[in-house]
Amino acid sequence: MPTEQETLTAAAKAVIDYDIEKAEDVARSGLDSGVNPVTMLEKGFIAGITEVGQRFDRGEIYLPELILAADAMKAAVAICESKIPKEDLKVKKKVVMGTVAGDIHDIGKSIVCSFLSANGFEVYDLGREIPTETFVEKVREVDADVVGASALLTFTMDGQKQLVESLKEAGLRERVKVIVGGAPVNQDWADNIGADGFAENAAAAVSLVKKLTGVN
Repeated sequence: MPTEQETLTAAAKAVIDYDIEKAEDVARSGLDSGVNPVTMLEKGFIAGITEVGQRFDRGEIYLPELILAADAMKAAVAICESKIPKEDLKVKKKVVMGTVAGDIHDIGKSIVCSFLSANGFEVYDLGREIPTETFVEKVREVDADVVGASALLTFTMDGQKQLVESLKEAGLRERVKVIVGGAPVNQDWADNIGADGFAENAAAAVSLVKKLTGVN
């Protein structure tokens, strides 16, 4: 039977290798051998997805590998979370995500959602071409901690500005952080519209959301 450290190493490697079946096998065998599910997630699978994000940032891997790694991570998380005692479950921070109205691009946004879920956030993916009022309604409904709006086309970026303004009008702006992203978006734009931050990729989005919500 493998030691706990060997299990944690195998967990990270399964994600780094984009191996969904292996990730599931390691999660199950680790639980069967008595490895704490929280430890396995934090020091095994999350360590793996963090390494994948860093490799993507360095240009060592590309979008298809990133998606596969996120899928392996999600499969393992589903198995581990089912075995975490209620008293050990941390209250998850809630994130609402969507692509703004008029924009049909959602691959990047979907990857961000996968990475956030893999890192323990409760994610509500609204999809693409989402009207501002739908963002606002969902933020109110779930009492979101963060709302993220993606825009891949220059002429749809105004939807991000409208979101910030609409949250103010609805009296929600003070209690929710706003992040923006997308190919034409940058930090200057985020600052100009009053957003709380900008992320250029999935790994950066996770780091930003963690910072904004105080998650270690």
